[in-house]
Formats: sequence, structure tokens, C-alpha cells
Amino acid sequence: MIVAVGIDVVLVERFVRALERTPLLTDRLFTVAEQTTASGNPRPAESLAARFAAKEAVAKALGAPTGLHWHDCEIVTDPDGRPWLTTSGTVASAAAERGVDRWHLSLSHDGGIASAMVVAERDTPTS
Repeated sequence: MIVAVGIDVVLVERFVRALERTPLLTDRLFTVAEQTTASGNPRPAESLAARFAAKEAVAKALGAPTGLHWHDCEIVTDPDGRPWLTTSGTVASAAAERGVDRWHLSLSHDGGIASAMVVAERDTPTS
């Protein structure tokens, strides 16, 4: 059963300027795993922007509660390159309060725009 949907769009150029203006922002927004590819290379700006959009989409799906920590929502990649969303701490707690058991994630970037859509789902309907 779908609990909520969240979507976000990020202008890559604007996102890159924000990262350049605030050098510590990358570490504040992303875990080390999110910042690098499977081969250990720095992740491209378009990919980071899509991951940021995913975190924003998760917050929107949860109703944008205060107190969510950026690192408590992590976008990881499986060996086939498919992105997955994992939650912990503040984000996992907010999701549990809303009955979210599972997340579905889609990322995209093209033409200077990065986007993400998430679907929050619960296994069983509430009575």
C-alpha cells in the first residue's frame, strides 16, 4: 500500500555553485559511500545532485518533519548500478511513525537537471 510519494528537481549548475561556495557542504549532505563510485572515484556532480534530490523527495514524502539528518537517508548503489535508499536514525524513525516499510527510488539527470522520485510503501494496510 502506498503511503506517500515525493519528487524533487535540482538544477545541477546551481547545486555545483552551492558546493563550491560552501566546501563542507558535500560532507554535511552525503556519506562517504555516496560521494564516491564503486571504483573509489569521486561521484560526478550530476549524480550527487540526483542523490540530493532523492533526499529532498524522501523528506517531502514524510511530510517534511523537522529534525531529519542528511546522513540518515543514504542512496547506495547495488553491484548492477541500481540505486537504493536506506534509512537510519531520524529518517527511519519518521518513516516508522508513518508506517513506511519499504522505499522505491528512481533517479535521473539530463540537460543540466537532476531529479528523483520516491514512493513510500507499507506492507499491510492500517485498520
